[in-house]
Amino acid sequence: MLDNLKSRVSHRLARRKYAPVIEIQRSTELLRLGSSFGGWTFEPSADLQRSVIVSCGLGEDASFDIEFASRFCAKVIIIDPTPRAIRHFEAIQERVGQPAVRSYVKQGQQPVDAYDLRKITNESLILERSALWIENAKLKFFAPSNPGHVSYSVVNYQNNYSQETPHIEVASITLEALFAKYHLHGIPLIKFDIEGAEIQVIRYMLEKAIHPRQLLVEFDEMNSPSDRSKQNVEEIDTLLRREGYSCRYFDGHTNFLYMLRP
Repeated sequence: MLDNLKSRVSHRLARRKYAPVIEIQRSTELLRLGSSFGGWTFEPSADLQRSVIVSCGLGEDASFDIEFASRFCAKVIIIDPTPRAIRHFEAIQERVGQPAVRSYVKQGQQPVDAYDLRKITNESLILERSALWIENAKLKFFAPSNPGHVSYSVVNYQNNYSQETPHIEVASITLEALFAKYHLHGIPLIKFDIEGAEIQVIRYMLEKAIHPRQLLVEFDEMNSPSDRSKQNVEEIDTLLRREGYSCRYFDGHTNFLYMLRP
């Protein structure tokens, strides 16, 4: 008990010490969709209606994707090769058109009958069973250090970036290849929840001149606070601002909303 308390206090102090310095210019119109665990905050702008968006990282909580598709009559292209995420998606497909019969749970493993799928069709949610990365290849996809967790990682930040911990091999896809495969052009929103890979992927995105109007990003490295995590997040923040983005929301933990200035 005492050791757990010391660990929590130590982690809280580290998060404070290594918190990235990011200027927040909070948007006046924000909407949050999804469960308390898997929800995201964004601006409910007119260009989202009947749009196509890209949502990277599914895990076992599709509440944001489903609520977004339902509310905006949108198509959501979801990217996740994690075996448990694939099974979760397949279970959702089996309930398409059905109402929710229970409430969301607080943890990240949502029961599929908690989703309201009455406005969802088989075309509303598309699963790309690849890992988003900066090259199209076969690569190691590292298991989480806690076997109870669902999310695998390309960069393995959870295990100090080791290349020797348990992993599976998956196909990776770049944003450029993804856009070509699904005939995407300018899209209004991209969500990155990709377990540390967001640092390299956002660099790649900007290099390829891909500029979604809204970028929802979880900086997962902030869960393992260090000089490296602070430097990486601040570097990406600087790059985004140079490209015309401003940070419009921060949830106080790891999730941010960036918007392209008009």
